[in-house]
Amino acid sequence: MDVQIEPTWKQQLATEFDKPYFQQLTAAVRQEYRTTTCYPPARLVFNAFNLCPFDRVKVVIIGQDPYHEPGQAHGLSFSVQDGVMFPPSLQNIFKEIHDDLGTPVPTTGNLTRWAEQGVLLLNATLTVRAHQANSHACLGWQQFTDAAIRALATHRQHLVYMLWGGYARGKAYMIDRQQNLVLESVHPSPLSANRGGWFGQHQFSRCNQYLQQQGQEPIVW
Repeated sequence: MDVQIEPTWKQQLATEFDKPYFQQLTAAVRQEYRTTTCYPPARLVFNAFNLCPFDRVKVVIIGQDPYHEPGQAHGLSFSVQDGVMFPPSLQNIFKEIHDDLGTPVPTTGNLTRWAEQGVLLLNATLTVRAHQANSHACLGWQQFTDAAIRALATHRQHLVYMLWGGYARGKAYMIDRQQNLVLESVHPSPLSANRGGWFGQHQFSRCNQYLQQQGQEPIVW
């Protein structure tokens, strides 16, 4: 199967593409895209990987599944396309960045600029039916995206993993905390963030401080 994904990631994940689960997954996803409206657009399913090659990853931010309303999802967790109103979680992310670093709130929720600096914006499930959150969670994407996290954990060190909410924090067992920085918090959604544990954590400045300690350029958030 010829999977159209960035070459360094294709090399790291090559063994996954021939496994039965992946063949079943791609067949199911193709059927979904043929018969119903799904997001993101098919050409952007692997956008997180394509914008952030394996050997350039500095930071990993794990989401659950894509936004499921028109015009929002474009293959990057928490990100929306230009001109789209900020979803509540993204509003809280930008507010915390402003409070932490003093930078102005961006005019766009398109986080391509993060991805191009080495932030892997990875959803655990890469596709979704329109208007139906988690509708593709049972198709097998998590096995594939877990393989991506394991590849980073095995072959890369001194990364920053930002794990927001119980679902993302459930991935922490794959990560060596002695070799990487793991920043955990509640999810930035209003339901969680307003109860405490999101605002005031200074995750973005702590991330940049760690990167600089490792001799890497900080992220321009």
